[in-house]
Amino acid sequence: MNKKYIVLLCGVAVLALIAGIALSGGFSCGKDIPAYKIYSYDGSASSMSRLVSAAGEADIVLFGETHNCPVAHWLELELTKALWQKDSSGLVLGAEMFERDNQQQVDDYVARRIGSDELVEQARVWDNFWTDYEPLIFFARDHSLKFVATNVPRRYAAYVKDNGLEALDSLPESDKAYMAPLPIPFEASEESDQMFALMRMMSGSHSDGPSYYAEAQALKDATMAWSIAEAFAEGCPDGSPVRQFIHYNGNYHSDNRGGIVPYLEGYLPGKRIVTVCCVRQDDISSLDEENAGRADFIIAVPVDMTMTF
Repeated sequence: MNKKYIVLLCGVAVLALIAGIALSGGFSCGKDIPAYKIYSYDGSASSMSRLVSAAGEADIVLFGETHNCPVAHWLELELTKALWQKDSSGLVLGAEMFERDNQQQVDDYVARRIGSDELVEQARVWDNFWTDYEPLIFFARDHSLKFVATNVPRRYAAYVKDNGLEALDSLPESDKAYMAPLPIPFEASEESDQMFALMRMMSGSHSDGPSYYAEAQALKDATMAWSIAEAFAEGCPDGSPVRQFIHYNGNYHSDNRGGIVPYLEGYLPGKRIVTVCCVRQDDISSLDEENAGRADFIIAVPVDMTMTF
């Protein structure tokens, strides 16, 4: 046989072998690697469709995120899209990442009176705004949805951290308009005291004076809940009632139905609340025992997933 044809046949055979190995996964890790898995409250396997279905029946959805997790931010947007497609009437969005004294700037952006660059210049947006939160507020802008800046201005949280909740009584009424009605209900717990003591140590604080981290968090939680309650009372920009509120916040603010939830139950009794949280695990094939019960739906993401910051 002609040598040229022998070489050609050998080449074809090698290509066929490579294709067969590739199709069989022989040159890969041998299995699919999921970016996330969704679990129910009790740790049983769930799905995005079940999350969308349950969230669609809720009055308020609290999506707890890991702030630097790209999967969390993507699923926030995907859930928002799905709920809007399910029923766009009376839908309102809101986020911890925007503070109440920047509501005018947020409104101006959603109404297209200013652009993204102006919003960044005029409001105290987080450093990861462009990658993580701009898609959410742009969705509101693109679909003419109200977007609520729910969090207390950080200067008041810092004030409470140093002086306690009682110190808020001395502030002028104009300042109190940016927070939940006083007095803020608060009960200290040993668990939160220990957690915030650890946070204080990790932050490098060596002050021997009193610190009120837990009370500062309570001010944030109460104010976010109050902002949601105000939105239901005020209605949508077109005058229609608010049917559903989707809120984006850090896990801590809604984990174990704590944080914002008790305040919502006080301000808006009877409202149906669905909670979501995001966790990182070495192995996401099952939910770690310590993560079960943290929310109605728990999104497990591999611990080596890339971060946005």
